[in-house]
Amino acid sequence: MISDNSIRIFMFDTATDDQDLPANAKEIEMQNDSKVLAEALRQAAMAEREGHSFYMMAAHDTQDPKGKIVFELLAREEMDHLHFLKEHYDAVVTTGKLSPTAHLGTRTDLGLSSPIFTDSIKSRIREAHFEMTALAVGIQLERDATAFYQKHAAESHDPDARKLFTELAQWESGHYQALLKQQEELKSEYWSGAGFSPF
Repeated sequence: MISDNSIRIFMFDTATDDQDLPANAKEIEMQNDSKVLAEALRQAAMAEREGHSFYMMAAHDTQDPKGKIVFELLAREEMDHLHFLKEHYDAVVTTGKLSPTAHLGTRTDLGLSSPIFTDSIKSRIREAHFEMTALAVGIQLERDATAFYQKHAAESHDPDARKLFTELAQWESGHYQALLKQQEELKSEYWSGAGFSPF
């Protein structure tokens, strides 16, 4: 029995372009690419669902009014990504191709100064343990999502899939940068106020 890896090695070692491939080998290549794409979309959708759940929890538990709004916005964007990915997943499973109608929407600009919380959080920074933890978890989620999308964009043979993953990577990177900026703005004051500073 010939394994998927053997088929790929055969195709890349013996063919210089698609015209050199036997018809059944090209079909197998397309089927394998579709399976890989479907699995990547499935994993991405699961991660977006986890992100949505986390941001909804963060919105519920934060004491900062702006933080509540921004976390709800991030949760909504994660859910939009989930629906977008599910539409593509269903299309790939059914047709072997991405959906021609799926739309990602417009990215929200979180701003450059204090992108997540109000400035007043600094006055209670000593007690802002939840908010600082939420930033740290959100940063890790967005860093992982960005890396995942970048990896699949780089590995994809399909230009449309490459574009899709690149766009999602840029979107998640924007979330990451906003969370990181807010963490950096508050970190030194938080550490000092909570008695963590070594100085």
